[in-house]
Amino acid sequence: MATAGDRSYRPELTQAGLAPTHAVTAVDEIGETREVHVAGESPLTLYVDGREIVTLMTLGTHPEALAVGYLRTQRFLREINEIRSVAVRWEDESVRVTTWNGVQGWDEKLKKRTVTTGCGQGTVFSCTLDNLYSLHLPEVKVLQSVIYGLLENIRQHNDIYKRAGAVHGCALCQSTNTLLFVEDVGRHNAADAIAGYMWLDHIPGRDRFFYTTGRLTSEIVMKVAQMGIPVLLSRSGVTHMGLDLARELGVTMIARAKGKHFLVYNGQNNIVFDDQPPVRAVSESRKGANDADAFRTVRHLKDPGE
Repeated sequence: MATAGDRSYRPELTQAGLAPTHAVTAVDEIGETREVHVAGESPLTLYVDGREIVTLMTLGTHPEALAVGYLRTQRFLREINEIRSVAVRWEDESVRVTTWNGVQGWDEKLKKRTVTTGCGQGTVFSCTLDNLYSLHLPEVKVLQSVIYGLLENIRQHNDIYKRAGAVHGCALCQSTNTLLFVEDVGRHNAADAIAGYMWLDHIPGRDRFFYTTGRLTSEIVMKVAQMGIPVLLSRSGVTHMGLDLARELGVTMIARAKGKHFLVYNGQNNIVFDDQPPVRAVSESRKGANDADAFRTVRHLKDPGE
């Protein structure tokens, strides 16, 4: 078995990624038949040393990284060096992970499972929470100009979404550069695949950002924290539990990020506002209309019989 300090170690992997989309015909709003593309979706059952763990519904483009990342973010395994091989067989819709020395305590690890809000239903096992609150994430300053540059650059990626829709995208970023970008039918799958690639390629979280097109739930915050990534960015919204967990773990949480707009839900002190857009003054005509609307509303509340 390779040692934990071996930075070049990689388990034996198949390369069994599927095509992300399939051509089909559909009829449009004026009755014409068109060829369009739809996203793939396939079940993939994960086995570890012959034991069935879970069936994931996935696009199938990064199955080996997905399996490795799932084992990482669920904390079934603690080091990539524990994995001997990862073999995907689409003929029986399986991915079989073999470890060097087995995994102890499977019954304890699997005894409690929480179904989450993940697209296609994500899962969190009891072992996922082990030592979660002992994680120490670095404090990273985030330039507003970098947020804008990253949002602009990441628009160049969503290839499958542009072609077929029906997928979420996740990215590992450093400054405005996109280091990894993965799309899948569920944002939790895309996040796990990135976690897998980070493990396989020995990429640290450190000063990186994690971007997702999906909502920021507690599950996503947990995954990002376990990757050691201190900054979480989304074009979507947040959940209350996701925000609470980000506060407890020290994850800088930025959401509703599109164009020149964003909201910082946690880690406001880490944001450097170096590129503030000009304040857009409300025109006098619009201001007058707003005042009149407000006046009418107040009058209606005071005199409902009017």
